[in-house]
Amino acid sequence: MKLRLLTLACVLASLLGGCALVPSSGAERRTVTVWLMKGSASAQFLERFTEEFERAHDDLDLDIRIQEWTGIGEKVQAALEAETPGGPDVIEVGNTQVPQYVDGGGLLDLTLESLRDWGMRDWLPGLAEPGRQRSTQYGIPWYAANRVVIYRKDLFEQAGVAAPPKTREEWLAATEKLDSGGNQGIYLAGQDWYTLSGFIWDEGGDLAKESGGVWTGTLDSPAALRGMDFYRRLQALGKGPVDADEEHPPQAEEFAKGRIAQIVAVPGQAAAIVQQNLGLDGELGFFPVPGKAAGTPGAVFTGGSDLVVPKRTDQRDGAVAVVEELTGAKWNTELARTMNYVPNKTTLAAAVAGEEGVAAMAAGAARGRATPSTPEWAAVEADNPIKEYMTRVLTGADPRTEARRASRRITEALAVPLG
Repeated sequence: MKLRLLTLACVLASLLGGCALVPSSGAERRTVTVWLMKGSASAQFLERFTEEFERAHDDLDLDIRIQEWTGIGEKVQAALEAETPGGPDVIEVGNTQVPQYVDGGGLLDLTLESLRDWGMRDWLPGLAEPGRQRSTQYGIPWYAANRVVIYRKDLFEQAGVAAPPKTREEWLAATEKLDSGGNQGIYLAGQDWYTLSGFIWDEGGDLAKESGGVWTGTLDSPAALRGMDFYRRLQALGKGPVDADEEHPPQAEEFAKGRIAQIVAVPGQAAAIVQQNLGLDGELGFFPVPGKAAGTPGAVFTGGSDLVVPKRTDQRDGAVAVVEELTGAKWNTELARTMNYVPNKTTLAAAVAGEEGVAAMAAGAARGRATPSTPEWAAVEADNPIKEYMTRVLTGADPRTEARRASRRITEALAVPLG
């Protein structure tokens, strides 16, 4: 009887303005606009994700808009500063780009969700750290990619190198064996500063450090100098140009010409190598960049993407739901398998264990790092003193003198606010 009376009361109340106990039968659907970068996810993946997301969230529609990397920085900044609604609610950004958007104050604080719901303690550090400022999390790791060693199995066998090296000293010894009989032990361009960064981090050094809000270049620290010395010894075991980076000429093209035993590159370059030299099909292998101790891969620069939510979004709950799903275990592992990425958590590495190149990449990503987390770092890369420093050392200049010079230039660049 009480149930019938309550129901009748709600019906009467609905005629006068509604009753909270009676759900609306035709709730208006809301649209969440998502900007993703071209090539980050396949069309098929996005179709599956959209279909399942909208089925699970019957009040939300997804509008996924694919963006080009060229000019994206200015476009994102404009969207974050826009006063009118209708802009993106979720944006994919490069992991090292997050600090410049944080600096403008336009991103939503996602620290609570990260701690409570999203398992941030397991995130890859190279994705998580650039998205964090003073313990506040703005960028949520989505996927990663990093360098591994791509090697010629046949040349390893000919040189009597039975297995990929596990430590840096083993790597040097193996490369010395490989660097004979007209073969290059390794092709390592003199200005591959991303690879150098890993060696510096392995030694406990940094490219720059912050203290009291002031950034200082630290290439002249003892640890950073040890990293450069290892780079010098390794680079000498091949014919990589000392005055150019890994893209001038493209190292995959050089490798494809033959007689090069190893390069340091993302695994995806193996396909480009085979495309240019079909004779190498089946001859390429992968292993993580070795660290100082067996069982611990070397530190590597981690590239990839984070997802951010503009502070001005008028679809906060919907945007957070999209980020939660895309970065959660189900869709993150599916993306990694589909696109040959590293998942965003160390605990998900097993999801890509069946693919040799990606498995090697995932092992290294566990010790991945990113460039210094300051928006001014873009000014350092624009007129990169690290490259000049490397060339000078590789051509015989005093490492300490050149490191101090480069560190001063880094400090000066980081002292000038962008914009």
